[in-house]
Amino acid sequence: MGTDLKLHQLPWAAFDAIARASGGPEPIRELRAAERSRRLLLLRGLVDETTKRGDAFGPLPSAESAWELLARAQHRAPDAVEILLAHPYTGSWAGYTTRLLHQQVSGTSPLWVHIGHIHCIAAAAAIRAGLGFETAIPLWQGDASLPTLGAAHLTTDEPFATATVRSDGDQVFVENDDSRVRLPRDWSVDRPGWSGLRQAAAWSGEHRLVVRLDDLDPYRGLYQPVPPRRLTAAEAESWRTTLEDAWRLLVAHIPEVAEAMAEGLDSIVPAPAVPFRLPSASTGEAFGSAIIAHPSEPAVLAAALVHEFQHIRLGGIQHLVRLSEDDKRQRIYAPWRDDPRPIAGVIHGIFAFFGVTLFWRAKAQATPEDRLAAFEFALWRTETWRTLQSIRRDAALTSAGRRLLDGVAERLGPWQHEPVDRRAAEWAALVAADHLAGWRARHLRADPDTITRLSDAWRAGETRPWRTPDPGVPTPVPDGSWPDARADLIRLTLGEGEAGLDADWQSVPGSLRADYDLAAHRSDAAVAGYRRELTTDPDNPSALVGLGLALTQRGANAAGRTLLHHPELVRALHRSLRTEPGAGPSPEALAGWLGRFTH
Repeated sequence: MGTDLKLHQLPWAAFDAIARASGGPEPIRELRAAERSRRLLLLRGLVDETTKRGDAFGPLPSAESAWELLARAQHRAPDAVEILLAHPYTGSWAGYTTRLLHQQVSGTSPLWVHIGHIHCIAAAAAIRAGLGFETAIPLWQGDASLPTLGAAHLTTDEPFATATVRSDGDQVFVENDDSRVRLPRDWSVDRPGWSGLRQAAAWSGEHRLVVRLDDLDPYRGLYQPVPPRRLTAAEAESWRTTLEDAWRLLVAHIPEVAEAMAEGLDSIVPAPAVPFRLPSASTGEAFGSAIIAHPSEPAVLAAALVHEFQHIRLGGIQHLVRLSEDDKRQRIYAPWRDDPRPIAGVIHGIFAFFGVTLFWRAKAQATPEDRLAAFEFALWRTETWRTLQSIRRDAALTSAGRRLLDGVAERLGPWQHEPVDRRAAEWAALVAADHLAGWRARHLRADPDTITRLSDAWRAGETRPWRTPDPGVPTPVPDGSWPDARADLIRLTLGEGEAGLDADWQSVPGSLRADYDLAAHRSDAAVAGYRRELTTDPDNPSALVGLGLALTQRGANAAGRTLLHHPELVRALHRSLRTEPGAGPSPEALAGWLGRFTH
């Protein structure tokens, strides 16, 4: 097969356009071309490396025979091979299998099953090209994957086995000793023994988005292969309907991003719904793919699509240029994560939430009555900007990384001064303070010597001890859990009003009655509720921070300020003092005492 590779260079003008979430589809085509070459190199590298190892193929033919079949398909129908090279999970498979080879481990399946997936790719390309051929492919739990087409389901007692794919150029069969499946002429149609890969198409004016709803490909997962999880017909239709509505929102509010997305998003991996959340993920190896939980409403899906598309764009850029040095230390606070992040992850987060902010800003401006959109804009413009400023001069950034952040800042900076609904802005500030305090309580460790001195000062009745040092590097090991239920309750209030909050608050995972009172702006009840929670469990970081929020909601308060700014200090000091005889001081009392000399 020809490997017409070239040196790929992304012009700085295209780089700058992507950094500003503009530029339309042309820079995406540049990234796609680079991805094609990268995957060809990985494919050829796998063929060469495994050919040297006689034990790499197990019961399957050598990878060289798959390469030859791909070459035949390219000669007959080049577009057929291009579809397989562009398929996101060709990239994730090649990256995953290359790592297995280098690390000399087997992964979720025997190594020959992973290496043998190249035969699945070659067979799918040959079927698309209309070739007559015969080849063997791996079976995983009886499933035979044909990427971009679907999966055949055969009978077998073995977890890992082989099947034969045979075509006369017209009819295609997948078979083993116990069963045989004939592919339908329309590959997307299900029939006994065959699951076709579904598509979803959305139109808005002249703008069209076509994606696969891939619930079959074994390499569609984020980190390792996963078995098929077939959507029901009703689930697939729900996805199509919500995607159509989300696409209309994207075209109406951020058409330039939508135009680029139509070029760069190929596949959505549907994940199970999560109450009050829409988790999503992507990986740079699967350029063009996003894993997204089943959406509850179009606007939330639209924001998730922008979020993941930003990751896709940046992943493509990072295959061409380094944005940071190889610094894997988990040391930076990111308001969209519950754990400390390395610099590369923070760059990705800034870029993704810049896109989220862009969408919610446009939505809030177009629909001023939408307080939820105003809240999301107010929250993410501030959090993204604050995080960007925190790393803008980080020594680990390369010149390209700084240039990218400068491009983001050029658009994001002026948005900080735009007017926004007052109530939405207040809730956004509360959610931001809540998350940061919860992160501090769980990931910062107060200095033991400082706690000893403070404990002695409390016992001695000192009224104004010394100023305390700020904790150093965060630890990635959390001290306690963080349900983040208050953010969900506030979104519920803004989206459905107080009636919706009253009806549904108990269904929000991890929510306390005090959280409900806080979201309903009943500060006194919230304070009383958090005090009760802390009497039962004084180590609960959510209740500790919640008390700080409720006290602050009532007005300026030294204890509330300390619980939000130094919760890790209050927590550690209370642990030290509550081991003594008697009830000991409450966390609130200690926070008020510390509040006299902390900032």
